[in-house]
Formats: sequence, structure tokens, C-alpha cells
Amino acid sequence: MGLFDALLGRSKVKGPAPDRLFAITTAAVALEAGPGIKNRGSAAIVFQPLATGDFQQIASEMEEVVRGTGEETGTTLTTSDDTYGYRWMILHDDDIEDLAVGINAVSDALAIGGYGNRVLAAVFAFEQSDGRPVYFIYNYKRGTWYPFVPARGEQQRDTERELQVKAQLGTELPVETELERWFPLWGIPI
Repeated sequence: MGLFDALLGRSKVKGPAPDRLFAITTAAVALEAGPGIKNRGSAAIVFQPLATGDFQQIASEMEEVVRGTGEETGTTLTTSDDTYGYRWMILHDDDIEDLAVGINAVSDALAIGGYGNRVLAAVFAFEQSDGRPVYFIYNYKRGTWYPFVPARGEQQRDTERELQVKAQLGTELPVETELERWFPLWGIPI
């Protein structure tokens, strides 16, 4: 922070630590060992695409890189556009570390290309012991995680279960402390 920022009462917001995304790999071990929440083998990065040639080229190159490295790791890739205008780049792999590395590669490519502000979130799919999904959502702008548990029924969430999962996580993930920032993502395609 500079002198003028201090005098005018402005402060610079620190960007999120990029290594926080990888906390999901250790959390996955703890979730499976403790409450029996298992990795579903899929994750996605959600971003708002642009129709510019530059953005399209970066997105295309990202897909090629992930598909190329996926031949070695077993990671497969699909894409899907939702009704809100966001693109879901979906990775499938039973190894949670491969998923985290792939998601990180995509977000890095967008950031290096100048489009980091277009990234909404990363989503990792897990399954509870009763078969119901639980998603762990990484908010890039805040550098924090939160659980999202859809309830049976249309666009309803199980907030009680989300709080239970948060408590079961302990300190494994940097969880968003402001519950009002636990935004639901409806229609997750993973």
C-alpha cells in the first residue's frame, strides 16, 4: 500500500493464494476416511466465455493441452454451456490430484491470457454414503472453498448438511467464513 492509499483510506485487496485450490487433494483423503464422502471422479472450471478471437484461441489451446496431458494421466475433457452463459470445462479422472492439476492449468492459462476475471469457480464432485451429491466449490476471487449440497427437489439446498460437512472438514480446506457467500450453482453438469 502506498502513502496516498493510506492517506485516502484505500487498501489493496490481496489476490487469493493459488495453492489453495490444491487443498482439495488432502481434504478428499480426510473426507473419505471420516464421514465417508468419496470423490466422484469429476471436476469443472466455470468461466464466462468471450466471442473474441483471442479468448477463443486460449480456450481452444487449453482444451488441447488438457486432452494431450490426459492421454498420459487418463483425464478426459468435455465442455458444456449453461443457460446463464457460462462455459463448464469438465474433467473426468479418478485421481483427485490429476483433476486439481488440470483445473489449475486451465485457470492459469486464462489468467496469463488476461482473462482471470472471467473465471467464476472450480467445482469438485463428491458423493455422500447415501449416494447424494456434495460439491466443493472454489471461489477464485476469494480463494476459499465451501460445500454445496443440493436437496431433493428443484433448486433447493440442504444447508444443514452443508454446515455438517463444513464441521467435518475441520481445517483441511480454507472454507469461506461468510455463509452468505456460499452461492449455490444450479444445474452442475458433473
